[in-house]
Amino acid sequence: MNERSRMITEGVARAPNRSMYYAMGYKDSDFDNKPMIGVANGHSTITPCNSGLQRIADAAVAAIEAGGGNSQIFGTPTISDGMGMGTEGMKYSLVSREVIADSIETCVNGLWQDGVVVVGGCDKNMPGGMMAMARTNVPSIYVYGGTIKAGHYKGKELNIVSAFEAVGEFTAGRLNEEDFKGVEQNACPGSGSCGGMYTANTMSSSFEALGMSLPYSSTMSNVDQEKVDSAAESARVLIEAIRNDLKPRDIITKKSIENAVSVIMAVGGSTNAVLHFLAIASAAEVDWTIDDFERVRRRVPVIADMKPSGKYLATDLHQAGGIPQIMKILLDGGLLHGDCMTITGKTIAGTLKDIPSVPRADQDVIKTLANPIYAQGHLAILKGNISPEGCVAKITGLKNPSITGPAKVFDSEDDAMAAIMANKIKAGDVMVIRYEGPKGGPGMREMLAPTSALVGQGLGESVGLITDGRFSGGTWGMVVGHVAPEAYVGGTIALIQEGDSITIDAHTQLIQLNVSEEEIAKRRAAWKQPKPRYTRGVLAKYARLASSASKGAVTDRNLD
Repeated sequence: MNERSRMITEGVARAPNRSMYYAMGYKDSDFDNKPMIGVANGHSTITPCNSGLQRIADAAVAAIEAGGGNSQIFGTPTISDGMGMGTEGMKYSLVSREVIADSIETCVNGLWQDGVVVVGGCDKNMPGGMMAMARTNVPSIYVYGGTIKAGHYKGKELNIVSAFEAVGEFTAGRLNEEDFKGVEQNACPGSGSCGGMYTANTMSSSFEALGMSLPYSSTMSNVDQEKVDSAAESARVLIEAIRNDLKPRDIITKKSIENAVSVIMAVGGSTNAVLHFLAIASAAEVDWTIDDFERVRRRVPVIADMKPSGKYLATDLHQAGGIPQIMKILLDGGLLHGDCMTITGKTIAGTLKDIPSVPRADQDVIKTLANPIYAQGHLAILKGNISPEGCVAKITGLKNPSITGPAKVFDSEDDAMAAIMANKIKAGDVMVIRYEGPKGGPGMREMLAPTSALVGQGLGESVGLITDGRFSGGTWGMVVGHVAPEAYVGGTIALIQEGDSITIDAHTQLIQLNVSEEEIAKRRAAWKQPKPRYTRGVLAKYARLASSASKGAVTDRNLD
């Protein structure tokens, strides 16, 4: 073939494509074996979780360029759960997970990128990014934006949940107006994601255990230089992964997901991790079900004393040895699969070989398997006639994770919150908040406002709460979420009436409506599905497409 023929067959056909690259300053040499690497940048000034991401993305870009790659930066949206909590805007939070996954998939596949660095901070940035990485299956690495540091007021350490609990304390007369304002203004001292083992830090920790981000990166503070340095190293590691054709689905397997869930249990992580890992497994086409969480829970103890039910923040865990120390303890106890591959090209066992087998004596955050905080994990999967598909209870920090009481029924979070603020909820009640599920909400709002208000009123251990919505990673108490089937599709939760007896028993993994099957059948025959709350726009689309919470509440599962 002569030179002109070669240009016609290989080059001229792509000339219009390259012309657009030349417009951005590319040179001919940029097309000679230099990978095109996407940088999915979640930076925004919407939320402190993401307001500190730009310098982290910049560090990744600089390392890509220095390492012989071409960086292609694009943005991803975010929704602040903390800002949207308790409002109609919170309905967009879980929906944003799908939008983030779709946007990253669109750019990576639409531009035929050779790899992608995903940089994110707020809760849904994390699973949304990982779902996209699993879908596209090009070499990928997750760079967490980092956690926030503790706030302080009058000698007391604060975090975002302090502000929500202050609402309940103020309405109960246990906090004066000056101190209420003081907590509000000092709970969040700067940029970074919410500081306890809430959803963002839970997911970052699990991604490290999954093998899709670098060791120690999940508990670093956003404002510290080591976070910038870790982002640059992440980009260098990704370039090697591209050269070695190491892809997400080589790393995200059933065994590695089990590793991630084991770490979630060990650190007392968020209930949202159940929903998100069902979605990640679905994206990676890994056989993982809601029952697998209960299987892991029963064998993995809680060994990190983390908020919301414990004492410490992610920055404390980092100083105590971070996720590698947690993982080494689990590995030595036979609770991790050491042969799982990581994005660095090392196995889990190889990554942890130099980590000490016991935590340092000068810290109190990380315990041993011989002396755990709880003998079993904290995220229990409950089933019963209210939720035959399974639902999620967070049972740590409770003296007795069992209650039987009369139902107080609410068809929205807003109505439930009004009843709490009016002091209409009493010890022994079981609140039912329904029509807040994936389809009914739509979007599964988190119930941090009501649960925190109950805690602030001193009712955290004496009032039960069940919902087809979700909970914040900052929630604790006698609470059960993700009830499935949800009310909107005719689940039993839709048939509960005021005053019905309900049992929540984490000891036996039971959630039960204590009404005869005949009566339930009679109510079901009379039930009618309400009209959808939204008929146009993204919420309407999500409501039509979303799967059950027991399947991850994803939008691409049953498209046929």
